[in-house]
Amino acid sequence: MKPVRSAATRRRPHLRIGIILVGLLLGFGGISVRLVLIQGLGGDEYTSFGTSQRMQTIVLPGARGSIFDRNGNDLAVSLPQRTIWANPTLIDRPVEVAAALAGPLGFDPAATAVLAGRLDGRSSGTQFAYVARRVDESVADAVAELKLPGIGFLEESKRFTPAGVLAHSVLGSVDVDNLGQSGLEMQYDKALSGTEGELVIETDIRRRALPGGEYELKAAQRGNDLVLTIDRSMQYETERALRAQIEAKGAQGGMVVVSRPATGEILALANFQRDAESGELVATGNNMAVTTVYEPGSVNKVITVAAALEEGLLTPETLIKVPDSLQVSDHRFSDHDNHPTEDYSVDRILTESSNVGTIKIAQMLGPDRVDSYLRRFGFGKATDLGFPHEAAGILLDRADYSGTSIGAIPIGQGIAVTAMQMLEAYNVLANGGLYVPPRLILATVDSAGQRHSTPSGKPRRVVSATTASQMRAMLVNVVAEGTGKRGGITGYDVAGKTGTARKPLPQGGYQDGAGNYHYVANFVGFLPAEDPELSIIVVIDEPVGDIFGGTVAAPVFADLAQYGMRLLRIPPPRVTTGGTLAGAADGSAREIVAVVEQERVRATAATSTAIAVGG
Repeated sequence: MKPVRSAATRRRPHLRIGIILVGLLLGFGGISVRLVLIQGLGGDEYTSFGTSQRMQTIVLPGARGSIFDRNGNDLAVSLPQRTIWANPTLIDRPVEVAAALAGPLGFDPAATAVLAGRLDGRSSGTQFAYVARRVDESVADAVAELKLPGIGFLEESKRFTPAGVLAHSVLGSVDVDNLGQSGLEMQYDKALSGTEGELVIETDIRRRALPGGEYELKAAQRGNDLVLTIDRSMQYETERALRAQIEAKGAQGGMVVVSRPATGEILALANFQRDAESGELVATGNNMAVTTVYEPGSVNKVITVAAALEEGLLTPETLIKVPDSLQVSDHRFSDHDNHPTEDYSVDRILTESSNVGTIKIAQMLGPDRVDSYLRRFGFGKATDLGFPHEAAGILLDRADYSGTSIGAIPIGQGIAVTAMQMLEAYNVLANGGLYVPPRLILATVDSAGQRHSTPSGKPRRVVSATTASQMRAMLVNVVAEGTGKRGGITGYDVAGKTGTARKPLPQGGYQDGAGNYHYVANFVGFLPAEDPELSIIVVIDEPVGDIFGGTVAAPVFADLAQYGMRLLRIPPPRVTTGGTLAGAADGSAREIVAVVEQERVRATAATSTAIAVGG
């Protein structure tokens, strides 16, 4: 007999089924809500998360622009090289991998241990680490042959200077990330630096690119090129001549600037200095002609004389009674050679570089006008080059003049200038009284290959054309008859001035512990004097024995002036109606022009050969 079930008992299975169905419905409802939240409302977030796991972004550095000389010769270029990198998360045995890499990379045990630490993904947690940047092809090939897990390659550009250290102080340098650190590389870093691009690729779980996967390329943009005013041949010859004279005179260093006065273009700029530890003469990275100052000595006298001419106080023929010494306040100034008190013309004062005569002219001007003209000629402030760390020079405020300032400053003592400032002062006289700002950049070339010329700076009037013409004539006499004879070259009228100045010591004063003086010898000039095409300043720091600008610096000027005339194909201008060259030993003007052209070709070929073997 079957037991009788109550109605409540009969309803229990249906209740359980109902509860289960409700639970299922609630579960499916929750899932549906979750799906709506994920796919509908939060889809972007999860899509981005998924994309980040399978998409990899690789930064593509922009190539750095090149630097060329005025004729298109390479001075600094960037070339692609391979960089070795690692994904530490894919390296199981970092110590073993580091040891394998140490061989081709030439790492010592200490460097290998550091590399092993970078390759340990468990400690670093990073997916990218540099192993070695911009290695030689042979090294990259040797590492590639190892086929190590987690080791990859990418292409980066490396800076090269095909001409070696030529114009090193002008070009400057870049760091490992191709960022300018000095010189023009630093000054024009923004223009030279390219714009980064990126490559986004789809990868598998091991971060390997998927064949046929998604990718997106944003191309990197190359930086602008710079075309300099520098002439590579002139630069090479300038460095050669300067180095040879520094060595010959046992000097501590020297600097030379060569320019085209009418445009302000710098054709060559060289700096050498002895290493403090080794004593070796090196092409320093410090552009001393722009960044360091020196007391110029007698080359500064042209400003005093030009100021007096411009103010109408005298003419080149004006006679001034000149003793061989003169008391100014508490100091007695004297000429280099003893002489009786005589009437000197202004021309003779400059030709024989008389300190006393120049001081007497300065006293006619007075301190206010002396100070004013020094500033008008560009002293006391940096030039318009904008070169990194350019010095403004040292020029006393007028209010700070002492009793002896009117004696010292006009003859180039108690004042400090850069070689660039002094050359620009002489360029004023070469340019008929106009100051034309110096420049090192002729043009830029953008990534599309379009050339954009850089205009010359705006000229400004300093003295009249008449004053400049009178000064040029007197400076020609300095070279023809006075202290600058060794700065002359056959066939050309050269206008120039010598200077020899005691060098102030870092601890103060001019005499060292042994009571000795140290000197700076310099010569500044331009040619042809009738229509100047080239101007040059030569500064030799602490020559030994022979210390005078006329015998130490002037010969370097002459060598470079002669080379420059050949290079620029500027024949001697002094040709008579008979067809012979005034001042030349023999030969017609036509023959001389032919020789000039032959020398130019020879010099250019010799320079190219020298640069090819290391400069």
